[in-house]
Amino acid sequence: MPPLDPHCADAAPDGPALTAYDEEHAITYIRLLAADADGADWRDVARIVLHIDPDHDADRARRAYESHLARTKWISKHGYRLLLRQAGRTGDISGRRS
Repeated sequence: MPPLDPHCADAAPDGPALTAYDEEHAITYIRLLAADADGADWRDVARIVLHIDPDHDADRARRAYESHLARTKWISKHGYRLLLRQAGRTGDISGRRS
């Protein structure tokens, strides 16, 4: 199970494959999707979910927010397919062989 509240990098991965970072931040991504659906202010999301204070470093907070939200949306539209394919090959959605 991924950590509930892991440290977040200034930028999420942006390649066409799921990474260990993505797996570790699965709950972070879910929280971002929920906040986006609720119309939450990006500053609140950066502070609460990403642990970056927008009052202290607005540019960094905004870039991190946008990067992680973009990754979240990519995973929700495309990346999940990679998980399903992996689960089909291994019988385990985590990709670990039994």
